[in-house]
Amino acid sequence: MRFTPALLERLDGSFRHLKTPLVDAPAAQRDPAVIETVSAMLSDIQARGIDAVLDYARSLDRYTGGDIELTPQQIATSGERLPADLRAAIELGSQRTQAFAAEQRAHLKDVETELVPGLVTGARYIPVSRVGAYLPAGRFPLTASAFMTVGVAKAAGVPTVIACTPPQPGGGANDAVVYAAHLSGVDRVFVLGGVQALAAMAFGLLGDLPVDMLVGAGNAYVAEAKRQLFGTVAIDLLAGPSEVAVISDETADPEIVAADLLGQAEHGPNSPAALVTTSAEHGAAVVAAVERQLAGLSTEPIAGPAWRDYGTVTVADDRETAAALMDDLAPEHLEIITADDAWYHDRLRNYGSIFLGAWSTVAYSDKGMAGTNHVLPTAGGAKHSAGLSVSRFLKPLTYQRITRSATPDLAHAVQVISDSEGMAAHSATATMRLARLED
Repeated sequence: MRFTPALLERLDGSFRHLKTPLVDAPAAQRDPAVIETVSAMLSDIQARGIDAVLDYARSLDRYTGGDIELTPQQIATSGERLPADLRAAIELGSQRTQAFAAEQRAHLKDVETELVPGLVTGARYIPVSRVGAYLPAGRFPLTASAFMTVGVAKAAGVPTVIACTPPQPGGGANDAVVYAAHLSGVDRVFVLGGVQALAAMAFGLLGDLPVDMLVGAGNAYVAEAKRQLFGTVAIDLLAGPSEVAVISDETADPEIVAADLLGQAEHGPNSPAALVTTSAEHGAAVVAAVERQLAGLSTEPIAGPAWRDYGTVTVADDRETAAALMDDLAPEHLEIITADDAWYHDRLRNYGSIFLGAWSTVAYSDKGMAGTNHVLPTAGGAKHSAGLSVSRFLKPLTYQRITRSATPDLAHAVQVISDSEGMAAHSATATMRLARLED
């Protein structure tokens, strides 16, 4: 997350930095080695099919043979192998995410209108047929990922949702991840990770038709595979390292702000965290709080480098400048902890999801408890795109129904435009209908 030179040239207000990144490069760059590796893998899998998939599973996932698909019983009983409190928390997150998605779906209405007498137009929301969800389970198993991908797809009405999740050191699936997928309505689950998992779903190598859409987060190889498979299938979005930004002022508790910045920094050593504040004293207090909290954080080897290399603290002279700076960053997650949160909420336009007030935190959404989706745009993508929701799984398909009486005006106008363009066949489709009116 970096301010663009164009904004800085036109910004009315002034600001200064209390902390700048040590690494003078974007947090996420496409690595040529990753691009080359993924391209070679996809070509190989497309040529050799499931044999190539299993070869990569052996070399990358320690696959030793046997069925890579979980049985319905293994999926259904996954929750029985979890501690009771974890199982209850997963159930709560699943319920809330599906409830919010169902409410969104209820507000996407089919529409039909008669623009002029005899010309009826409309649109119907039709779900895609098949979705493949990638459920990460590496260094940090993202338990709630199934809520946001499988569950939201099902809330949109997708008939078939399959999922792939990488094997654990013992060779099996992560039970918490599988239970979350089960509660979300998954149809099939495969213990398969990385590029080979996405390719297998996209190319229809798992005993069924190819999926129409791939969704879910992953490492750089997974993200690059989605990029290269886009076009063969639809995707949710291209996401880089997790991001958090906070706008806070002197009324905010520096310890809370620091904790929330570190809460996302621990996603990875290149996860940027940014604070924009209107109080230099508050900004300095947050920097000090971050350093204190890092000292006792078990994930300091991850969050520490992320904060050191990519963390920023910027002091704006006024709230208008603070808002303009934040809209330019367009962060994935944005927290507002100020004396006037509503003003910022009304003013801000570019963010993946916004968290308002001191009692809100990104982690509530990350774990599915807030109901909203955490598959969100990064690297400034919030300037033009929204996060995953039921609408992404729906195709608003239009239709037209035209009567004889409405034909003259339509056909004459189409004839005139087509003739002016030199498109004779287009013109004929209209003139033939005009001629039929005289029969």
